Amino acid sequence: MLTKFESKSARVKGLAFHPVRPWVCASLHNGVIQLWDYRVGTVIDRFEEHDGPVRGVDFHVSEPFIVSGGDDYKIKVWDYKLRRCLFTLLGHLDYIRTVQFHPNPAQFPWILSASDDQTLRLWDFHKRSCLSVLTGHNHYVMCASFHPSEDLIVSASLDQTVRVWDTTGLRKKQMGESMMDPMAARAATSSTAINVQAELFGTNDVVVKYVLEGHDRGVNWACFHPTLPLLASAADDRQVKLWRMSETKAWEVDTLRGHANNVSSCLFHPKHDLVISNSEDRSIRVWDVSKRVGVQTFRREGDRFWILAAHKSQNLLAAGHDSGMIVFKLERERPASAHGPNNQLYYVRGRELFLHDYGRAQGGVDVPIASLRRVGQQAQTDGIGSAPRYLTYNQHNPSEGNILVCSEIDGGSYELITFSLNNASGSVTDGKRGSCMGPAVFLGRNRFAVLDRHQRQITVKNLQNETTKRVQPPVANVEALFEGGASGRLLLKAEDRAILFEVQSRRVLGEITAPKIKNIIWSPDGSKVAILCKYGVVIADRQLEQLCSIADNVRIKSGAWDVSPTGGTASELFLYTTLNHVKYCLPSGDTGTIRTLDTPLYAIRAVKDQLFCLDREARARVLSIDTTEARFKLALANKKYGQVMHMVKNSRLCGRAIVAYLQSKGFPEVALHFVKEPKTRFRLALACGDIEAAMEAAFALEQQSESGREIWGQLGSEALRQGNHQVVEMSYQRTKDFDRLSFLYSITGDTEKLRKMLKISNMRGDIMGRYHNALLLGDAAERVSVLEASGNLPLAYMCARLHGLAEDAERLKIAIETNDGDMEGLIAKVEACEAANDKSAARLLQPPTPIFRAENWPTLEVPKSALADLTAAAMEDPEEEYTDTAQVAQGASGGEWDDGMDVGFEDAAPAANLAADDDDFDFGGGDDWDDDLGDLGDDFGDAAEVAPPSDDMGVISDDTGFQMPASGRPPASCWVANSSHASDHVAAGGMASALQLLNRQIAASDFSVLQETMMGCYLGSMMSVPGRFRSRSMEDTMNVGIPGSGSMAMPLLRNDGGGHPGPDSLPRTYLNPQDLIAAVRSGYKFFQGGKFNDSKNAFIDVLYKIPMVASSTAQEQNEMKEMLNIAREYITAIRIKGAMAEAGQDPVRATELAAYFTHCNLQPVHLLLTLRTAMGTAFKHKNFIAAASFARRLLELPDMSNERNADLRVKATKVRQKSEQMARNEHQLNYDDTKTFSIDCRDFVPIYQGQPSVSCSYCGSSYSDESMANQVCPTCSFCIVGINTLGLVTG
Repeated sequence: MLTKFESKSARVKGLAFHPVRPWVCASLHNGVIQLWDYRVGTVIDRFEEHDGPVRGVDFHVSEPFIVSGGDDYKIKVWDYKLRRCLFTLLGHLDYIRTVQFHPNPAQFPWILSASDDQTLRLWDFHKRSCLSVLTGHNHYVMCASFHPSEDLIVSASLDQTVRVWDTTGLRKKQMGESMMDPMAARAATSSTAINVQAELFGTNDVVVKYVLEGHDRGVNWACFHPTLPLLASAADDRQVKLWRMSETKAWEVDTLRGHANNVSSCLFHPKHDLVISNSEDRSIRVWDVSKRVGVQTFRREGDRFWILAAHKSQNLLAAGHDSGMIVFKLERERPASAHGPNNQLYYVRGRELFLHDYGRAQGGVDVPIASLRRVGQQAQTDGIGSAPRYLTYNQHNPSEGNILVCSEIDGGSYELITFSLNNASGSVTDGKRGSCMGPAVFLGRNRFAVLDRHQRQITVKNLQNETTKRVQPPVANVEALFEGGASGRLLLKAEDRAILFEVQSRRVLGEITAPKIKNIIWSPDGSKVAILCKYGVVIADRQLEQLCSIADNVRIKSGAWDVSPTGGTASELFLYTTLNHVKYCLPSGDTGTIRTLDTPLYAIRAVKDQLFCLDREARARVLSIDTTEARFKLALANKKYGQVMHMVKNSRLCGRAIVAYLQSKGFPEVALHFVKEPKTRFRLALACGDIEAAMEAAFALEQQSESGREIWGQLGSEALRQGNHQVVEMSYQRTKDFDRLSFLYSITGDTEKLRKMLKISNMRGDIMGRYHNALLLGDAAERVSVLEASGNLPLAYMCARLHGLAEDAERLKIAIETNDGDMEGLIAKVEACEAANDKSAARLLQPPTPIFRAENWPTLEVPKSALADLTAAAMEDPEEEYTDTAQVAQGASGGEWDDGMDVGFEDAAPAANLAADDDDFDFGGGDDWDDDLGDLGDDFGDAAEVAPPSDDMGVISDDTGFQMPASGRPPASCWVANSSHASDHVAAGGMASALQLLNRQIAASDFSVLQETMMGCYLGSMMSVPGRFRSRSMEDTMNVGIPGSGSMAMPLLRNDGGGHPGPDSLPRTYLNPQDLIAAVRSGYKFFQGGKFNDSKNAFIDVLYKIPMVASSTAQEQNEMKEMLNIAREYITAIRIKGAMAEAGQDPVRATELAAYFTHCNLQPVHLLLTLRTAMGTAFKHKNFIAAASFARRLLELPDMSNERNADLRVKATKVRQKSEQMARNEHQLNYDDTKTFSIDCRDFVPIYQGQPSVSCSYCGSSYSDESMANQVCPTCSFCIVGINTLGLVTG
């Protein structure tokens, strides 16, 4: 039995598989109907309107309907899309046992029901009325079902009979009514009388065809064979009987005996000649119909089985028992197969070994090679796991064919088959057999290796099946052998590892971690290996160094390497299949989905756009696939840019995924070719520096009434970075950013437009704008007018006096004196200022003269990748050597420079770094602008005075050598922009944003407990370098610090190990995961010593510090989440310990708390202490069942084998023996150790699986009382309960 899914619930009384979707519907004894997705193991929906047990359930074939029948005498039809009951059918007078839709509900909208009122009923669910009442049984009718294709119904009753009913009359009547629509009105008038007659006496539309008698006690179940005229019945006489039908009679064929109690249900396997039955003897048995003997038995201790169901099209079965249900298969469906030389495939179908030659005809030809003999009784029955599981072909022997066929019968066995390659089916030698564990593997031309299942040794044998060598594996727990990719090598599977082992030298060549390994697939050239795991794929090189690892949500079924002779994808593209998809994986780690599958297929080989597969019936299939996306990503990763651009122009590559992929890989200019939507085009154009494309998108967005100010602001920022001040001017004009516009005109020397800006500010009444424009123009008279108009007469007087405007100064002097102003002090200040200016040779502030006055500045060279130009991509050489711009300017003509020569990838790196500095351009405030650009102007001015044009440094004035300097950003703004971690915002001083992040991520509410930690983060992120000061600590005065400077605050960074990170900097935090580990260990120590308050404080301190710790690796992130869970569990355990002390006088509560104490997830050494306490408490209060459970768990701990626990081991053994003798609990406890539960962290009661609960968004503490929602969590004491958030951000 291969269990695919298992659920825990109340007793399952009814089961039904969805015909298409991976769903199973279970009706429970507590009145709930559960809809499960058995592939992912989750409950999709629950229906709870029945009052009492629900015993029957079924899916409609095509509509979203479910029918159910229960002990409330009601049949309900549900719509699982609308998630509600559509209607209820009433009529039965007792419990309803089974319900079923007709197999052809489109033609016959019927529902069949069986009831304890000794009748069967047929219902029309379209008309919602009863069609017929089938009477004849004189005891409870336990089940009823339709024949899959004929007009027959079978029913089983406790009157010890099985009845077969003929519904031909009802079918003809229904079809006749549907054809006689003109008579429908008269038929409707008599329908009431017919229904009354049907209720009292039944109808003659359905007649009994056979009555089968033979069981000695009541019959619980009966069913039809899907295709043959056979019946199976199960009864309380512990027997399963087989019956055969003809046109006129039915008779008993045989009786299957073996069950030890009432047989609850039985059915025919949909694909094999098997009968499956289950019983109240806690077993499921499989019977061979042809041999009429039992071939397999599966037992489940403690649970009686009640119901069986089979999927109509898949090899899936389901069984319901006392504590839930299981979905299982009787055997694996993957056909055994192996690659041969060239285009050949060897596989097993049924009991034959076939060769499929892909090259001989369209789709290939199947050639039978040999019949496989099966040894042992179990091997003679198909469908129960007797088929071969592994097939291995000897690739090392070119002269003849050697195949090892391995199966799992009798613990594992192999068979060696040898045949001629020229005439595969002519001369076959077999009979060489032996035992092994897992697959057998060829090591060379004439030897193979098997794993001895008893001693776990590697046994090497020759082709005569003679043992030549025994090798001890390098690890003790080897589970299977796989091919090693070369002669003499093996790949060993050991737990969650794969080990590359050389047999001759007994050396370990490599090792890699891969959980739940299922198969190994080597690439055709042997350079790479794909390790298929249960839920993932690991790709490594031939030395087992990992290249990439991917994970999937569903099980991986198979995989194959691409073997296309052209295109560069051979051994580089790996395709794998899941239950419903074909996907690809590249060694770079890129993945994607190629197509969907209707049924599971097993990939064998991939060539160009064809995938060769085997289905579950071992039939060769060829799928058409489109690997364009994979080839595109592979070409991009291998830097084959000509091929990339050819695919861009000629392939149908589109979608957000491709755009996001190209942008993440640094090729936004390529993504620009795929996108037509203006907003995305605008974003991509800015990313690659294409100003023209960005302008087109901006105009389009402006017409669509998008937020124009933000768009033009971003465009202006990028244009300013490149030095294209004409686009900057247009952007500022459209955003009406007058201050920046004035400054732009000032640094470009456009005084005419600057005067226009002065007029505009005057019209707007903007006093500060007028003053700034006048200052930038150097117009002293205008500045005096602005100061006078704003009422600043003293400042206006000083400005006029200093700039020699005597008339204005005299006029202003009179105005000040008229207003009783203090002219004497003002004149004294002006004279002192003039004297100081004369003494220091100071000059009045005048705007600098711009260096360039052309139409546009020499723009910054935007780094272009090799993909930027479609026409040049095919001829582009990425290794082209870069020529210095100064040399080009001196030695080459301008025409050659302007031909569009692109800078190579390696040389574009500095420009790319410069571009990265200004991605987030600061539009706020003008102070930084004035300081930076003012200095720049002064530098240019000085350079102009010192260096005449004829000087050696004239190259500075060359347009081609000019680059705009990058604008700086404060470290704090970088930290806030680069991180969503609260500690980084705290370090930057952004307390408000940090508190908002904590509230959004973990629903933090009470921040007072985090004050100390947050202050530490803030203070620990900066250091101070002192300035120059006088120190008198010694007798002589000395200078300390940097001359001419004050104290400087310098940031401490955590990502500057390889150099300064620039704008990507992140602050160093004073806490790291090692500090938390030390605190956790301290808590362990206190807990071990019984200092519970100190331990609780230590773990609470860990909870307070975790949100302020930024991790740098995935391992540290996992450690922090693990420490969060540890702290929660120990705090809960300590709180329960305190509650135990308070409840010492209450034996019930004391025992319950002691029991919950043992279910906290503690370290084994601490769990030993809790189990010892719980065992003593339960035994003391005479709750012997609980005491025996605790003693048993205590004795199973590994630490109990230690000598220091010898006394405790003896005591626990005595307690268990005594408790098992008494075997009763003195008190009724709210504790069931057989069910999974979590602990309510407020009331300390169990929350069993399925019960409603709310949990803390940060620490995960659970609470059963939903009133705890929006309350502060008692465990962590600062986060809110019941809010769905993102969760803890650790880095």
